[in-house]
Amino acid sequence: MNYLMRVVLLAAFAMLAALPLRAASLIRDPDIENALSELAQPVLLAAGMPSSGTRILVVNDPALNAFVIDTQHIFLHSGLILRLKSAAELQAVIAHEVAHIQNGHIARRMQNMQRASTVAGFGVALAAATAATTGETAAAGALARGIMGAATQNFMSHTRTEESAADASGLRYLIRAGIDPSAYLRVFDLFRGQELLTPTQQDTYARSHPLSRDRFRAMEALIKAAPNAAPTNPQAEYWMARAQAKLGAFLRAPTWAQTEARKQEHADLAQMMQAIAWHRLPDSAQAIAAIDRLALAHPEDPFVHELRGQILLESRRVDQAVSAYRRATELAPRNALILAGYGRAMLAAGQPREARDILERARARDFRNVSVLRDLAMAYAKNNERGMASVVTAERYALLGQFADARLHANRALGQVTPGSRAGIRAQDVLSGAEAALAK
Repeated sequence: MNYLMRVVLLAAFAMLAALPLRAASLIRDPDIENALSELAQPVLLAAGMPSSGTRILVVNDPALNAFVIDTQHIFLHSGLILRLKSAAELQAVIAHEVAHIQNGHIARRMQNMQRASTVAGFGVALAAATAATTGETAAAGALARGIMGAATQNFMSHTRTEESAADASGLRYLIRAGIDPSAYLRVFDLFRGQELLTPTQQDTYARSHPLSRDRFRAMEALIKAAPNAAPTNPQAEYWMARAQAKLGAFLRAPTWAQTEARKQEHADLAQMMQAIAWHRLPDSAQAIAAIDRLALAHPEDPFVHELRGQILLESRRVDQAVSAYRRATELAPRNALILAGYGRAMLAAGQPREARDILERARARDFRNVSVLRDLAMAYAKNNERGMASVVTAERYALLGQFADARLHANRALGQVTPGSRAGIRAQDVLSGAEAALAK
């Protein structure tokens, strides 16, 4: 990484505290992530990537965008997921981002940047990526806009050559996976004409993935030469519908969810949307009755029981919530997000020791969940383990991109834990990452 690039990135990281928190906000839901994983699996296998080692995560942002920050994560904006019309279209977006990974476009840009395999590294990389792609820099003034403009060009943007290469590779992955290649063009249609707009009017995906008329025509020619369109995959369409149903029910108005539920062709998804809509109004009695019916109809679906646990917990039915989460955990014992909900319920039930152990199991499987770290810090504090509470709190702030707070709690942790211990190493990692991000 050259000196100018390093200065640009460090300056960008330092500006993150002034940006709205939602710029780096992830939606962590086990059902949605499972649906996206099901959709991504055939594409990843076609690309020769291990499906178990690649996560598809959702950024809470209405913009149409997708991006990668390393070789293990693909980020999709909630607005893009809700806007696309078919499973094949979403799989085309995933295939394109996978192609950027497989073609070395990410490794080339980030080869000297701190790896995202640590808490601090992941927080730095995600914060920089989301700041660059959201473009929410007006409050930081002209200097910040210049810094972020450079960050967008140097950190996130792909060249036209890279885009063309990713198009060709992504198309091959779709064909190899038996997915309709024409979906690629339907995604392109969402962004046609974007390059005629000023940068501030363009969708973020168009800014970071330049789409030219020549590129569109080249892809058209490739698709015409491709095999005939594959038939629609009903299973893939179901997972797409499930991701959209749950995401839309939580992000859009309850009245929208109730209206869309009546149009839903899948009975279980209609019931799910109704339960979420009643819960958000809020009408606890109706919500619990609806989710109980869904759980009775689908007793082996861990994600239904997880949603039931969430509704019960947020309705202050703590003991029932613990039972619901326990059942979800029995059905999906290795799902980090389900374990996280179970630990949260145990914490609410006044069982901090048990909650700590469950939440540690969740953290061990996925350290990127800030809600887990918040609850785990509380469990440690209630167990009078203040050093570990400080370590986990420092990690949470690092993931949020709040590096001054991360540094504060990391220093506090280092004064409370044994030097050289695993906890001490974790605190030192956060401190090093935070200090690098805050460097002037």
